[in-house]
Amino acid sequence: MVRSVTFAVPGDLIVPTGGYAYDRRIITELLASGWQVDVLNLGDEFPRPSAEARIAARKQLAAQPTCRPLVVDGLAFGVLPEVASDLGASHRLIALVHHPLALETGLSPDEAERLRVSERCALAGARRVIVTSASTARLLNSDYDVPVDRITVARPGNDRVAPAHGTLVGEVSLLAVGAVVPRKGYDVLIAALALLRDLPWRLTIVGDRSRDPETTARLDSDVAQLALSDRVGFTGAVSGERLATLYARADAFVLASRFEGYGMAFAEAIAYGLPVIGTDAGAIADTVPASASLLVPPDAVAALSDALRRVIGDSALRERLAKSARTFAAELPTWRQSVDLFAQALAAAT
Repeated sequence: MVRSVTFAVPGDLIVPTGGYAYDRRIITELLASGWQVDVLNLGDEFPRPSAEARIAARKQLAAQPTCRPLVVDGLAFGVLPEVASDLGASHRLIALVHHPLALETGLSPDEAERLRVSERCALAGARRVIVTSASTARLLNSDYDVPVDRITVARPGNDRVAPAHGTLVGEVSLLAVGAVVPRKGYDVLIAALALLRDLPWRLTIVGDRSRDPETTARLDSDVAQLALSDRVGFTGAVSGERLATLYARADAFVLASRFEGYGMAFAEAIAYGLPVIGTDAGAIADTVPASASLLVPPDAVAALSDALRRVIGDSALRERLAKSARTFAAELPTWRQSVDLFAQALAAAT
């Protein structure tokens, strides 16, 4: 018997974010494992859908076969509590939560609370909830009342890659990967690096610059006003092949995230054997081994700058952190392991 699943996503799967990358790869691995996967595009208005978008999404989801698992990406699921309530009994609803919507940076307190209430109500209607980290699982259990026995942790997988060789020159190459949005903390990173003009470094920021034009404009202004234009470069979103090259040429990875539900870029950096300088927000401390990283609290400019100074200025420290990262890389889950856990959740919903 052919195993089948419907995978409902908000918008186009080619959107260059960690969440969509996870969705794409899980779908690819399910197909390779013999699953029939139907991808359902719920539209690109989420997580702030209009009334029309809500109605359209409900019709699409209600029309899906009740006999097969129906996975709904959390970017849409969390703002469709009425759909989860209506279809929870008839359909095998599975919520895929990358991170709680209310924890996105830049929300007003009222909007954050509305999203928290909405997502809590929606999750009550799901037969299973799949998350990408144990940290998010604990959060959904404690703050969203999701029973532990309904949660499956399916961490993102990693491909085995050769360790980064670095720049092989005197200037330390720093790499940051993530869309230019407030949650990634690029403003904090630039402020921290501005205190290190006396050290030899160059930062490359890889990530979609179109998601939040206001944040992108503010970041460009910060770089210009702090006279760092000759040290900070932007690539925008890049292909997987280009990203692999940038990882290979980096000496260290840095990202000042204010929250991560898992942190796929952090795990990728470890897979390449890179030292990591970042924050301990969300699941990062679980994703990145302490022996391969220097983690500081989010929004702590001085602490981040101090950590960067240590790594940039001490090649022996960089090598110790890199050696630990290379050792830990072998323990990262493969995508085969990830999809096996995902498939177990699909079976449990059935």
